[in-house]
Amino acid sequence: MIQKGQPGVAGGGEKKYYASANTVSEKTLAGLTKDIEKISTVSGADIRAVLYALVDVMQTSLAEGQVVRLGEMGSMRVSISSEGKAKEEEVTPAAIRNAKVVFTPGSDLKKMLATLKYEKM
Repeated sequence: MIQKGQPGVAGGGEKKYYASANTVSEKTLAGLTKDIEKISTVSGADIRAVLYALVDVMQTSLAEGQVVRLGEMGSMRVSISSEGKAKEEEVTPAAIRNAKVVFTPGSDLKKMLATLKYEKM
């Protein structure tokens, strides 16, 4: 649970409480590799090699302006934010403030979200 004030109001205005997702731990690449090894016939070394290669290929694809679709897992794309300019010719690369990778979950992850159980902590 977190408490937030009203955006744009001096002093935060009226504060309200909101539900917040809490993480209990993290799963590392090594942990994912061990879990995948247990349920497949692929070795840990091969799993790591494929995952590292996937990251390399994804970086190249995203940098080239491609959406990377990972089947039922979801997709990734680059998104940017920029300063607004009065004239079209004023919009240059210097106007870009931020770039990020946006992940959109696929159908399997969306189904998982629909089955989550929530409790107050």
